[in-house]
Amino acid sequence: MAVKNRFAEMLPEITAWRRDFHENPELLFDVHRTAGIVEEKLREFGCDEVVPGIGRTGVVAVIKGNKTGSGKVIGLRADMDALPIFEATGAEHASKTPGKMHACGHDGHTAMLLGAAKYLAETRNFDGTVVVIFQPAEEGGGGGKVMCDDGLMDRWGIQEVYGMHNMPGIPLGQFAIREGAFFAATDQFKIHVEGLGGHAAKPHETVDTTVIAAHLVTALQTIASRNHDPVKNLVVSVTSFRTESEAFNVIPQHVELKGTVRTMDPETRAMAEVRIKALSAGIADAFGARAEVTYNRGYPVMVNSPEQTAFAAEVATKVSGACAEAPLIMGGEDFAFMLEERPGAYILVGNGDTAMVHHPQYDFDDNAIPAGCSWWAGIVENRMPA
Repeated sequence: MAVKNRFAEMLPEITAWRRDFHENPELLFDVHRTAGIVEEKLREFGCDEVVPGIGRTGVVAVIKGNKTGSGKVIGLRADMDALPIFEATGAEHASKTPGKMHACGHDGHTAMLLGAAKYLAETRNFDGTVVVIFQPAEEGGGGGKVMCDDGLMDRWGIQEVYGMHNMPGIPLGQFAIREGAFFAATDQFKIHVEGLGGHAAKPHETVDTTVIAAHLVTALQTIASRNHDPVKNLVVSVTSFRTESEAFNVIPQHVELKGTVRTMDPETRAMAEVRIKALSAGIADAFGARAEVTYNRGYPVMVNSPEQTAFAAEVATKVSGACAEAPLIMGGEDFAFMLEERPGAYILVGNGDTAMVHHPQYDFDDNAIPAGCSWWAGIVENRMPA
């Protein structure tokens, strides 16, 4: 199959869409401009149905094949939102909005799925129905869950669902995937420590929350090193340590810690939550203080279905000549919510030797577009041959 000539021809057009999205980044569910352009183009392409407002600002479109007798319905999903980052690429198409940036390549994902939708609406060389899904709020907003809660899967009778993400470090236009658990569950915690503040020259008259919180930071690392099976995967990271005072001579009454937990299975996830709460309470009590833990469960583990993973890898091999085994990734991905509702697979397409995603110098490489679009189209034409 290789890269389709049609996508090589469309590259300047799709690149222009991508760079326009990049110049005009939007966050979370506030993707009204992006979603409006997506909706407009899907209507121009002649999709059989275009529905905005799914999952607040998501857009869904239906493309029927020349035949539909197979009864098969496949969903293809791309994310639209950017990140609250100040861009440092220096590109001509750099963000026009300070503090907002497409630092994860969602501009590329949206443009590639639009390119695939245009091609599929032109050719319709398949037996079944394609549902293209443009999702808001992947970056922490859980837009995938909101779209599912809005009836996405049942309303359009989606039977399988596929997603794609670019990945720096993988050769440009090459692919990588893995079966089973792929991206981690992502939880967040806050620990509020309350002691007794006072003058730094009289520590014996205080209950020093700074010392207590420092012990907590160290102790929390033992969850992974001493409470957890070392052949499994777990990350516990304290990422913020804040006191209520910035003075040199004050022991603060309150300290707040924040952090994240990344796991690959439900048992480890539950254990980490229990241990964070137990260590916080026990250490605070030992020093005569009090600790209150707020623990929020975020995205679940993203699990690729065996059959669909093998098929996705087969299509990727047809496009690029090979498909590598991807490593476990401790980052989160809210496509997990869609894979909890339907079997499917999520694949990585190479962005080459570039800055990593979520970095201010990252930029999606437009030369990956033909491979990505060809994979989308190949999923449809090979899964639902005419």
